Amino acid sequence: MNDRDLMENMLLLEKGVCDLYMHGTIESSSADVHKAFSNSLNTALDIQEKIYSKMEDRGWYKPEQAEQSKMDCVRMKFGN
Repeated sequence: MNDRDLMENMLLLEKGVCDLYMHGTIESSSADVHKAFSNSLNTALDIQEKIYSKMEDRGWYKPEQAEQSKMDCVRMKFGN
């Protein structure tokens, strides 16, 4: 396994962690639990962004530029 594969795995795992924390935040039954999940979610989002940035810097993660026609379709669909 090379560095790129490891980073991709780390990014996928961190995205999964964010998803779990988000659901925990939404479903929390008390203010204390909500705050704990929310704080953990923010920390995980920061980590996810750092991993993404490192991958992007190395050219391992290149988001595609959306076509203007597709963006126009979405705008029309949602009325903006």
